[in-house]
Amino acid sequence: MSKKLTIKEILDSRGQKKLTEIYTHTQLEAEACEKAGVDMIITSELNDYTRIRSAAPNTFFTVGLSYGAHLDEYSILKRCFYLMNKGADAIYCPQSSRFIKAIADEGIPVIGHSGFIPYKSTHYGGFKAVGKTNIEAKKILSEIIKIKEAGAFAVELEIVPSKVATEISKVVDIFLIGMGSGPGCDAQYLFSEDVLGYNTGHIPRHAKVYSDLYKDFDALQKKAVQAFSTFVKEVRDLKYPSLEHDIKIEEKELQSFSDFIKTKNN
Repeated sequence: MSKKLTIKEILDSRGQKKLTEIYTHTQLEAEACEKAGVDMIITSELNDYTRIRSAAPNTFFTVGLSYGAHLDEYSILKRCFYLMNKGADAIYCPQSSRFIKAIADEGIPVIGHSGFIPYKSTHYGGFKAVGKTNIEAKKILSEIIKIKEAGAFAVELEIVPSKVATEISKVVDIFLIGMGSGPGCDAQYLFSEDVLGYNTGHIPRHAKVYSDLYKDFDALQKKAVQAFSTFVKEVRDLKYPSLEHDIKIEEKELQSFSDFIKTKNN
């Protein structure tokens, strides 16, 4: 089993090899990522990050802060220190460079975000790629420079034309984690539900499905419904519990207890 990457090793990989990152929701996904050799995993602070960490102890692990959940430097630092003590190797911060700087100034590895940002999509005209014009591309470059100057070691670059991402990588010395931003980024990042194929809704154009676990989930769900239905029926038909599930008691002990109950009823 390979050892967990360090920040230095991640930064040194630029131009040498491409790394991989998967957003994981569960410990089972995290365990599978580690066994498969995924370089980095990430999850939200709203998920069970302690179990995810324990399931993949040798994989670089980022915990993402929820946008708007921490509204001043004190509260965000308190949360970051807590998450690092719980096993995070880095913190993803979706807020402004002011918060990124506060985190980085304490020596906590921090990752920013630029390009398409879902909770800011109204500024771009909805859920669509950004950076397709000179003005938009310059704005993204400016954002990334600010994130870099604030002290982030990496930035997630989401749904940006690959040629724009490649040009940005030439002028900003920061590790680019690309989601739908082309091969010029230093790492490729996808969500587990897309890779595993259990997202039955819209599949983003940049995503690639490598399995069809939705079929397995459907089969498991049908088995679960069948098992629960049988349980309900057996309880109502007085078939469960049966004698094989009964806890035995010696007859004399039962008689003593029954006699005691009779005294209570009198």
